[in-house]
Amino acid sequence: MSLSTREFWVTFHGMVLGGVFLLAYSGGLVGLWGLQQAYLTEAGLKIHLQLLRLSTVGMAVLAWLTAVSGAYIIYPWYRKPAPPGGALSHYPQALLKASPLLREWHFFGMEWKEHVAWLAPITATAVAWVVWRHGAELARNARVRRWVLLMYTVAFVAGSIAGALGAMITKAAPVQ
Repeated sequence: MSLSTREFWVTFHGMVLGGVFLLAYSGGLVGLWGLQQAYLTEAGLKIHLQLLRLSTVGMAVLAWLTAVSGAYIIYPWYRKPAPPGGALSHYPQALLKASPLLREWHFFGMEWKEHVAWLAPITATAVAWVVWRHGAELARNARVRRWVLLMYTVAFVAGSIAGALGAMITKAAPVQ
């Protein structure tokens, strides 16, 4: 089995970067949830924070790599205009827009991916910064920790929906 350059990038973007981003969420979630002063000794807090900082920064980096590769590598191939009267199989955006059954995949799915999906790297970066800057305070302040968990979950949900929509759009109109 061989992949074309475009198929490689679509697979790398979605399954490798996006998949690992989604998996990184579980590690960060467990780390944030367990970051409670009552559960940790001083030495345990120090090790816990090091791992939490690494996982949240890793998730933010993966989110940015996924969003940037999608926006600047894959999306231009998706938007490539079809020649007048030509076959649409190699022009995903035109293929989706031409079909009444698939039109909404472009108008809702790609709009989400173009705009709302950027919440994933932005909020993941905000979480990484808060954990890096105020890590020990998160162990003492449950209210702030809950807000950080909420932001972290927003990053996960935005990325998850973008990934699911991307998989469905790619199934309906693959970038070839």
